Amino acid sequence: MPERSILKRQVCFSLYAASRAATAVYRPLLQDLGLTYPQYLVMLLLWEHDGVSVRELGEELELDSGTLSPLLKRLEAAGMLERRRTPDDERRVAVHLTPHGAGLREKALAVPSHIAAAAGLTPDGLEQLNATLAKVTAALHAHAKDPAP
Repeated sequence: MPERSILKRQVCFSLYAASRAATAVYRPLLQDLGLTYPQYLVMLLLWEHDGVSVRELGEELELDSGTLSPLLKRLEAAGMLERRRTPDDERRVAVHLTPHGAGLREKALAVPSHIAAAAGLTPDGLEQLNATLAKVTAALHAHAKDPAP
């Protein structure tokens, strides 16, 4: 095979491979917290904004309710969060951390530095990579909504 095959020159493959590799590094770190990677993402949002609605969580995570609901049910069964209808609007369901879920935050603080080290990046380098990926993601979302050349 050539040094850089057509596959290896595809940005989509590089993003896919990097995502899989990052998830593999996250897995043991999150296992110690009793979380899967998608659950960790939910918890990150709740540690920052406890009491957000299920709809807001779905929008922020870019997940539909069919994917988010089972994820929240598992976290609720594990005693990390609870879902409650809001008193002012019974149709709105807010997600709240339990003391157990809130307590995991301290343990999770070291995760990003482990990921940076595993990736061979400084925290600043990881932040720069994240900014670049966010820019790429936003551009791709915009193009998907309006694919005209």
